[in-house]
Order: sequence, then structure tokens, then C-alpha cells
Amino acid sequence: MIGITYITEANRRAFLAKAAGKSHDSVQSSYDNIRDAQKVVDGVIEDIKTRGDEALFYYTEKWDKVRLDAKSAVLYPDGIAEIAKRLEPEKYGVIARAAKRIEKFHALQKQKSWFETGENGEILGQLVTPVESVGAYAPGGTAVLSSSLLMCVIPARVAGVKSVAVCTPADGNGEISPALAAAAHIAGVDIIYKFGGAQAIAALAYGTETVQKVDKVVGPGNLYVALAKKSVFGQVGIDSIAGPSEITVIADAAANPAYVAADMLSQAEHIMGSAICLTDSAELAAAVQLELERQIRTLPTGAAAAASLRDNGAIAVVPDIRAALALSNEIAPEHLELCVGEAFSFLPLVKNAGAVFLGPYTPEPVGDYYAGPNHILPTDGKARFFSPLCVDDFVKKTSVISFSEEALRQAAADVTAFAEMEKLSAHAEAVRIRL
Repeated sequence: MIGITYITEANRRAFLAKAAGKSHDSVQSSYDNIRDAQKVVDGVIEDIKTRGDEALFYYTEKWDKVRLDAKSAVLYPDGIAEIAKRLEPEKYGVIARAAKRIEKFHALQKQKSWFETGENGEILGQLVTPVESVGAYAPGGTAVLSSSLLMCVIPARVAGVKSVAVCTPADGNGEISPALAAAAHIAGVDIIYKFGGAQAIAALAYGTETVQKVDKVVGPGNLYVALAKKSVFGQVGIDSIAGPSEITVIADAAANPAYVAADMLSQAEHIMGSAICLTDSAELAAAVQLELERQIRTLPTGAAAAASLRDNGAIAVVPDIRAALALSNEIAPEHLELCVGEAFSFLPLVKNAGAVFLGPYTPEPVGDYYAGPNHILPTDGKARFFSPLCVDDFVKKTSVISFSEEALRQAAADVTAFAEMEKLSAHAEAVRIRL
């Protein structure tokens, strides 16, 4: 199912390429798939821009196999609340408790406007203002992700966004799940549109007769959703382009191999998920290999997990835990688990990761559902330069500058000199004319 690699300088580059899904065959296959999907997405976006609702409902019937119209495609708060009532009280309670923790964590991220005044009458500052409207995508096809809805909507509400819409595919009867409705009700969603795919992203970006266009689109989705978000960037803001789920588990000789294998499978069960174990113990590597084989036999999603491990899984033996962290920093995984003794002592060595899980009792799903930090994280190595979705994604920062006459006189020589150095004489004259 999955072999063991002993990392050396000679094979390090090849291992990293495989960990990133960059073997020649996989790159060519991915390129072909993406190229073909992009053609479809481009056509959908242009069609939505031209025909609006007509195109929106056409693609929804074609791909989601559900016929909708302007009335049946929309749910307002009262309708959302009615569907939410169908969810069993204990499940509703689970969502509500998770939402409370998510809100508490994200409230700590909120920034305020600030101003600094100089003695010469100079005032500099920064206004922090929320985005006016946001559209969140909540997957509802093979997996109905109520948790992702919470992770998108709650930070937006904490930031002060006035209008939050959610797009999610309806089932064959034109309904959405009570769990998704409960999450939307608890998070304070203003409107749910019961369609998904590239057509939903295009509608949010450009608007239709039924869909009010928004300022920013966030949330995970399949390849077509990701490509659509990429295509509409500039017309609207987006969070990031999410790829398949990833986990890298760093484990020492004392780690429990059953825990490590279970955590790898928690991401491998996602389609095209990546699951990597880095360890300084050959014995632990062999034990994890056996545990994967044992656990996958009884896993309901075992077929998907086996495919992910075959294509994107790896167990690697490295000289020591510091070497494992150096390798992980190059992988820049979405999720990084440190199943090692004194896990906190290694935290300063983590440079690139979407989220870090420390110690044997912090499995990745705790972060997915309950802990509070956002689970919409950078994938595909983007943790080198991207951050998790957060309150900052839903605000704008505006610089504020006010100079008194005295302040301008003090700065004039430097400002005009800089302008003349760049041969922009009108810039310099805009200062001189005031003096």
C-alpha cells in the first residue's frame, strides 16, 4: 500500500517532488485535468455574465440534477431556521458549541483603527473597516461540510460584515441538509442560495437577477470551484485557492503508531488527500505501515483512503526530529502534527504550516470541528506565504495622513527632492505651490 523511504541527500529532492505531487506523470495528468476544467469554467462564467439566472439554473439542472427557479433557489433566515429545526437537538448542540469556540477564538484577532499624532501637527493612522458583503461557498456534494460554513461565516460576522450569503448545492429534491441549515442559522447567515459549482462562484462575483453580487468570495470547493474563484479574482476578492487536504505527521520512537496511522487516514479519506509520516525511528515507520493496513480494512471510507495513500502517501525515515522539521518546512503542509516528546520545544523550528497540532492528544479533527482556530488553511505548499482564513480576510485597512502647514514645511525638501529624483516634476510642484 505504502512503502518506507529512507531520506538521503541523493533522494531528498525526489521525495519532496512526490510529496508535492510533482512526479512527471502526475504533473501531466493534473495539467490536462486543469486545462480541460478551466475551459469549462471560462464558458460558465461568460454564460452567467451574459444570461444571468437562465444560465445559472441551466447549469444547476445539468450538473446537480435539480430544477430550481428564482423562488425555490433562495432561503431567507426564517426558511433557514425552519430547516434547522429538523436537526436532532443533540446534533444542533454540537454545532452550537463548536460555533461558540470558533467565535471566541476569532474575536481575539479583531483589530482596531489607530492614529498617531506628531508634535508638528502631523497625524498618521490606519482605518480598519469591514468588507460590505461576502459570499461563502459551503460544499454539499459528496460531503456536506457544516463546519466549513461556520469557519467562513463566523469570522466575517466578527469582522463586522453586514451581508453574508452562502452558496451550497441542493440535493435531488432541491433541499439542503438540516445540519447545514443549523450551522447557517447559528452563524447568522442572511441568505442561502441552493446551488454550487462554478456557476455559483460566477453568480456571486457578477450577480444575476436572483443573486446579489458580493465583494469577496471565500470557502473551499472542488476543482471547478477553485478555478472559478481564481478566474473571478479582481472582480471580487477571494481567500485562497484550496487544493486537496494534507497532513504531515512528525513522530518519534515513543509515538503511538495507531495514533499516527489514524491521523494519516483522517486526511487520506478525502479524495486525493495527502498523508505523510516523518520519523526518526525505523521501527515506528514499520509499525505505522502495519497500522495503516489494519485500520483501513475496517474504515467505511477505506477505498478512498487507500487510493490517496497509494498516490499521495509516504512514510519516511530521517536522521532526527530536527531533520524531519526541516523537511516539513519544505513541504509546507496544511496540517502538521508533532507527535513527539516535549512537542512545544520544537514549535520554534516550524516555519511553514497552515496549522500545528502538538502532542499525542491533539488529533487533526479537533481542529476541523471544535478547537476554535480556522480549518480553512493554505494547501499545496502555500503555507510558505498564506495564512489560515481569519478576521483580517474580511476587513480593509486604509491609510490616513494629515499634515499641518508646519509639518509640510519640514518635509518639503525631502518630498520635492524625491520627486525630482524620479523625474516627476508635477509631484514636486504640488508641494511647492503650498509654500
